[in-house]
Amino acid sequence: NQPIQHMIYLYNYAGQPWKAQEKAREVMDKLYAATPDGYCGDEDNGQTSAWYVFSALGFYPVAPATGQFVIGSPLFEKVTLYLQNGKEFEIRALDNGPENRYVHQAWLNDQPLQRTWIATDEIQDGGELRFKMAKDANENWGTSKEAVPYSWSLDVP
Repeated sequence: NQPIQHMIYLYNYAGQPWKAQEKAREVMDKLYAATPDGYCGDEDNGQTSAWYVFSALGFYPVAPATGQFVIGSPLFEKVTLYLQNGKEFEIRALDNGPENRYVHQAWLNDQPLQRTWIATDEIQDGGELRFKMAKDANENWGTSKEAVPYSWSLDVP
């Protein structure tokens, strides 16, 4: 009885990341609450709360073995991760709010980010992931063939 919430992020693999952004935020808004029954489905092994925490940060490890986190829609304006290696990784969502759930632009360490994923190593190196959020979907951001996260199916002829 657990929802398959990671499926939302597969829109990034299909070149339609704005749909992942919309649906991730919709699920966070509608299926989670700070109440005794605030989780959707069964919370065994922490999967349900882990999905929420990752999604609120703005990314999710759809396929952890790839070393990639797939981008969704961050819930907060600013979050700082204090990493075990002593470095910090900051996530900023400029103009974020309930209506502004779409990524219009992204930067990783002040460099434009056109892909819909970030690598584990990029987080571990510390730095900043910055999003420019907007009310309307940007159907051009992260839609190129090179922007999609790794999938074994891309290696199959």
